[in-house]
Amino acid sequence: MKKIFLLPAFLSGCLFFGQQVKVYDSPNYSINVPDGWRSTNDSDIVNIFPGSEIGAVTISEYHDLALPKGEMKKFILALYKSEDPENKVKENRSKKGYTEYFYEYFDEKEKLFWITRAFQKDKDLYLVSINCGQKFWNGNYMTLFNETFNSFKIKK
Repeated sequence: MKKIFLLPAFLSGCLFFGQQVKVYDSPNYSINVPDGWRSTNDSDIVNIFPGSEIGAVTISEYHDLALPKGEMKKFILALYKSEDPENKVKENRSKKGYTEYFYEYFDEKEKLFWITRAFQKDKDLYLVSINCGQKFWNGNYMTLFNETFNSFKIKK
C-alpha cells in the first residue's frame, strides 16, 4: 500500500521542484530557456543568460556561407585564438544531414569556460556556445547552462 502512495508523491515532487523552462522559438531552431533567464536578439545573434549575467548561451546562424567543411575546425579554433590542435575539435554526423562539431576551451586570461557546438550543412552554419566565468562553473549554473545548450534543435 505504501508503494502506491510513494510513486505519485515522488512524481509530483519532481514536477514541483523541477526547473521550469520556456521555449525560444525562431523560424529555424528552438532552444529551452530556464525560468528567470533572459534572452536577447541582437542582429540575429541570440543570447540567453541568467539575471546575474555570469555567462550566456549564444546562438549565431549563417546562411549562404561558403566555408569549406575542411576549414571548419580551423574556423572554430580561430574563434578563440586557440593554439590547440585540430583534433581537439570533435566531429560527427548528426540528424538532418548536418555535421556537428564540438569544442571545449578555457580562456586562462579571462577565466572563462567556453563550450561550442557548430552545425554545418551545405552553406548553413549554426554556432551555439556557452561562456561562463570559472568561479560560477559548478553546481546549478553548470547544469542549467548544459541543459539549455543541449536543448538546441534545428527545425529544417
